[in-house]
Amino acid sequence: MISVVIPTLNAEKTLAHTLAALVPAVVDSVVQEAIIVDGGSTDDTIAIADAAGTKVIMAKRGRGNQLQAGAATARGDWLLFLHADTVLDPGWAEEAQSFMERVVSGRRAPAAAAFRFSLDDDGLMPRVLEWLVGLRCLVFALPYGDQGLLIPRRLYNELGGFRPMPLMEDVDFARRLGRRRLALLKSRATTSGERYRHDGYIARCLRNFCCMILYFFRFPTRMIARFYG
Repeated sequence: MISVVIPTLNAEKTLAHTLAALVPAVVDSVVQEAIIVDGGSTDDTIAIADAAGTKVIMAKRGRGNQLQAGAATARGDWLLFLHADTVLDPGWAEEAQSFMERVVSGRRAPAAAAFRFSLDDDGLMPRVLEWLVGLRCLVFALPYGDQGLLIPRRLYNELGGFRPMPLMEDVDFARRLGRRRLALLKSRATTSGERYRHDGYIARCLRNFCCMILYFFRFPTRMIARFYG
């Protein structure tokens, strides 16, 4: 039913946890395949993916390229795009199934769904960031890739899929999707807080905000990617 597409690049520290959260959905036949799209890892990412029984393909580095390649390979009627450092809540599959059934039955117009953002870190700043992300999604209907994206293949194709962008591919796709075709699920997608701890919460948030401003002023995404680091 669902093909999970996960772009990777040196993700050995987090990938096993991401895949483990999918196991119950595989057992219940909600997830029919997991596809790892690697951009040239030099660590044990491929070995971990192989050991987990996932399908591994290679693609040009860059999330846009990798997501596009994974979608082209996937066999499912539904696609779930997930980052390699994101772990879905227990019970996510039941909520996802309910959403998919409403779309398939026609009780809801064709739409995609993202999960509620959560950060794997303690303290005040992670909770503030979670609140700000929730506000961004409420006001602008703009989830990022670390919230996952569950979408019918037909709708994905109608929108032209992910574009081969080195950065901001999630924002680009969310803008084409639009508010009316987006649902926010209650289940959390918990993302590693390592980047925020390493860079500092304020510095990282400011960098993300600046990237967004540059994108909306139509700066080349390659330039934004260099700035993002």
